[in-house]
Amino acid sequence: MKQVSIFSEAIEVELKTGPDIRDITSQLKHLIKALNVKDGVLCATVVGSTGSITTIEFEPGVVEDLKQAVNRLAPPGMEYEHEKAWHDGNGHSHVQAALLGPSITLPIRNGQLKGDLAAGGSHQPRQPRADQEH
Repeated sequence: MKQVSIFSEAIEVELKTGPDIRDITSQLKHLIKALNVKDGVLCATVVGSTGSITTIEFEPGVVEDLKQAVNRLAPPGMEYEHEKAWHDGNGHSHVQAALLGPSITLPIRNGQLKGDLAAGGSHQPRQPRADQEH
């Protein structure tokens, strides 16, 4: 029976306002190499309710297609119940992130990550709530 090891590491990804997608494959491959992982699984999770992670061929056309698709599914400017409660301008961001999901699991074989990863979200700066002091 093989020995099982569990490692936990974090990376930070800066996102711009609006649908923004970043290729994080090289950062994760660097972690796999630094930790000397030969075979196993990578479990990646985005912390935050307006971020998501997925696999995608990271080329400009596909990235733009994904941005347009999430905007069609949960368009900015629509009325969202979240807006009625919080008045922070990011109801669509929560829905867009939920559609893609906050985590992913991918295999590592012979020290190689199998798949390209993109982290993204529809980050909107939080607007002060009407009932909060500035």
